[in-house]
Amino acid sequence: MKRRLRIAGLLALPMTWLIGIYIFSLVMLLVTAFWITDPFTSKVKPGFTLRNFEQLLVNPAYLSTSMRTLGIALAVTVLAILISVPLGIFMAKIASPWLRALLAVSITLPLWAGYLVKVLAMRITFTEQGFANWLLAPLGISGPGFSVLTVVLTLTYLWLPYMAVPVYTAIRQVPPNLFDASADLGAGSWRTIASVVLPIIKPALIAGSVFTFSLSLGDYLVARFVGGDTQMIGSVIASNINLNPPLAAAYSLVPIAFVVIYLVSVQRTGALERM
Repeated sequence: MKRRLRIAGLLALPMTWLIGIYIFSLVMLLVTAFWITDPFTSKVKPGFTLRNFEQLLVNPAYLSTSMRTLGIALAVTVLAILISVPLGIFMAKIASPWLRALLAVSITLPLWAGYLVKVLAMRITFTEQGFANWLLAPLGISGPGFSVLTVVLTLTYLWLPYMAVPVYTAIRQVPPNLFDASADLGAGSWRTIASVVLPIIKPALIAGSVFTFSLSLGDYLVARFVGGDTQMIGSVIASNINLNPPLAAAYSLVPIAFVVIYLVSVQRTGALERM
């Protein structure tokens, strides 16, 4: 009996948060998605209708925004992996201790500043008179300006630490003799990365991708400040949250569905069990 009371006391606060706040909020979001907005008074009325979900399926603007947001999230995740893997190998196996410490500080540096500060810094970088255009001017070309590409680069800048840190930690635990054995068997650098490193650090890649993918799906301020006329799911939700809350609630379920589908597909690989 005492053991059960101790377990109950240990889990009381986290379960209250998980069930009473987190899960309850998601349930209310799902319920609101079926409510009705009066077209004349704009007041929300409890009820049951599938019209909000129907609009998401039949309206090309919602579909294109969903696919664009999904593509941006996937691009951010892939770009973060392409940066993190070679950087992690260099830091863990090649760099000197002082250089490793310097790179570690550089990777985590974006976490030191506020979210809006980092977004505004990227806006200044890619503005018409910004650093990007100044750097590319001698080559006769201009920077991407405020576009989808800038959104991808900004989101990668924001979320890269969530990929780079677990990848570096995983690579650091790879025994050095595996690299030596791969080289003795005649494998080059890229073959070693593909055949030796990536299978071992797969759980770290999955863990990092969950953050980069989900955080990119839910973001909308980046598109607002550096995306020009680029619309993401969060942008549409923000514009409808006061005008049509049920529609905003219905659209909020789209990124949740994307994340659930991603987690289910990843779970089938068995990577989540080794995290």
